[in-house]
Parts: sequence; C-alpha cells; structure tokens
Amino acid sequence: MKTLKIKSENSLYETAELFKNFSDSTRIRILYALLEGEKSVSQIVDEISMGQSAVSHQLRILKSSKLVSNRKEGKTVYYKLSDKHVYNILLQGIEHTEE
Repeated sequence: MKTLKIKSENSLYETAELFKNFSDSTRIRILYALLEGEKSVSQIVDEISMGQSAVSHQLRILKSSKLVSNRKEGKTVYYKLSDKHVYNILLQGIEHTEE
C-alpha cells in the first residue's frame, strides 16, 4: 500500500469533516439516490420517502460540504454528485459493508 505525505494538519481536519458528512443515514440515502444521476428535489423526496424540508436541509449540508452540486431550471432545483470521488467513496463504503 502506498503511503501518502500529508500536506498539512489542516488536510487531516478537512478529511475528518468530509467523513462526518457520511455519518448520517439520510445523507447516505440521498447520495445513494444520486448515484444514478441528476435528480430534482421532488424526485429525491419521492425516492427516499421523506419530507421535502428534511431532504432540503440535508442537501444544503451536502452542498456546503461540496459532496453535491446543483443547478436551477425555472423553479426546479436539480442535484447531482459533485464528482467521481464522491461516487467512488460511496460505492466503496457500500462494498465494504456488504463483504
């Protein structure tokens, strides 16, 4: 296994903060729903069977953590995973727990 050199203590702090965002099952359910691709808030609400205010709150946290990004089309807001790293972290976590 390759050993990485840490650029700074701040990198370790930011990594811990990143993983904190994966510690909430609602956020994981939202991220899992977005594995398939971009979805509107109402699609996410329907898919995970939760209220819109709860989903919107968690989406704000995920967006501020740069785990999801969004775009607005008229009054509809669409969310997607921000990049391939988020996709891979989520899939590896699921794979790890299913072994």
